[in-house]
Amino acid sequence: MFANGYGVRAWVEISDPTTYTTLKNGVAALILLVVFATARLRHRTPLTRRPERPGHWVGLAVVALVGGALPFVLFFEGLAMASSVQSAFIHKTLVVWVAILAVIILREKVGSLQLVAIGLLVVGHTVLTGGFGEIELGLGEMLILAATLLWSVEVVIAKKLLFDISSHTLAVARMGGGSALLIGYTLLRGGFSDMSGIGWEHVLWILATGLILAGYVGTWFAALARAPAVDVTAVLVGGAFVTALLRGMVAGSALPSPLGLGLIGVGVLVVFLGNYRFRHPGLSSS
Repeated sequence: MFANGYGVRAWVEISDPTTYTTLKNGVAALILLVVFATARLRHRTPLTRRPERPGHWVGLAVVALVGGALPFVLFFEGLAMASSVQSAFIHKTLVVWVAILAVIILREKVGSLQLVAIGLLVVGHTVLTGGFGEIELGLGEMLILAATLLWSVEVVIAKKLLFDISSHTLAVARMGGGSALLIGYTLLRGGFSDMSGIGWEHVLWILATGLILAGYVGTWFAALARAPAVDVTAVLVGGAFVTALLRGMVAGSALPSPLGLGLIGVGVLVVFLGNYRFRHPGLSSS
């Protein structure tokens, strides 16, 4: 969120947010594809487990659309219109939507510790953004909310696919297929028609944010393959710590509410505690 905010503002001078996210996602897809190809050369290790049934290919296509293409257009168009604080809050509600879908579709059990963690994370982020009264749902915020809902659907579909497909195969399909759709959409609307103002600063932002995105997607699906969807998504809210530190160091902003950061920190710790107890059930009875 922090790096993309700067990247979008830099690119607004020469193009629109959709063109920016198309190029950034393309860089991420290329990075993941190189890693994927390298893994394939090593005797087809489990890292590169591929789809085998028609349902797998359909699932990958859906992930590319609702995870790697459409929500990026909605999110970055909305980010250009909405404030970064409100955008961050709306995006962090992802854990709530994933929890609802995980219970209904994945049949995941949300225990008391997970509910406490979700509550702490949501309240903590609410405190950071100044309370619910500060949230205004304009067009930009509505676009970001729509993107967040689509990403929650993607999490559930991806979790099902990861039972049969490797996390890296899914990551490449998501970013590669999504980038192809974004490129087609951008070409249709003439997004690449005037790039005469592009400079090294713009290129560096594309490369930097594309690299960050590749690392995020790769580790995100790897974690989703190993832990419940609710827990993995809940930890994502802890990114508020990193954003707050970066704003303080780079932008010179004052640190946000210590209470909000504290609630988020405790919420993330509760998630780890709940997951540890789930993996070591004997400890809870000792």
